[in-house]
Amino acid sequence: MTAPERAQSWVWLARIRRPQGRKGEVFADILTDFPEKFAERKRLWLIAGDSAAKAAPREVELIAHWLHKGGIVLHFSGTNSISEAETLAGLIVAIPITERASLAEDEAYIGDLIGCMLVDVAGSEPVSVGEIEAVDRTAGPVALLVVRGAHDEILVPFAKAYVRKIDLEAKRVEMALPEGLTNLNAPEKP
Repeated sequence: MTAPERAQSWVWLARIRRPQGRKGEVFADILTDFPEKFAERKRLWLIAGDSAAKAAPREVELIAHWLHKGGIVLHFSGTNSISEAETLAGLIVAIPITERASLAEDEAYIGDLIGCMLVDVAGSEPVSVGEIEAVDRTAGPVALLVVRGAHDEILVPFAKAYVRKIDLEAKRVEMALPEGLTNLNAPEKP
């Protein structure tokens, strides 16, 4: 299999931060909901995280990994020293989108929600809230959708209780949102 060339054909698993140890290991931030899948993956790709970078994806073999202090330590074949590991800092560990884990029918990858239009269907008429620009998974037990609304940024909890329908082909997410949530950043009326 040849490595996919388009940026959107990759699933990001981790971002390499720094060397970890003396034998070429690297410490990385986990970017996947399935870190346990590293045990099943021996073939990964290193890609530039900067969309302006023109470096071609590089296939690597994972020979060891372990969870460490909220991240993951990875050791790739052919990376055997601190200086070799330093050259990997900033790279993204990825797989082709065709190799990502299967989900249940009522589930979606959070990254697939970016670019979708969020629609509030709690009222009698659907209301377009805005486009989902990012997902903040660090704010608490529930991910927050970062939505560009009419007035400003809106943070919407991506709670299963609110989700009514996700149509990735139509780039549309329907949620029944609590009253007033979408108006938190609206300008006050005199």
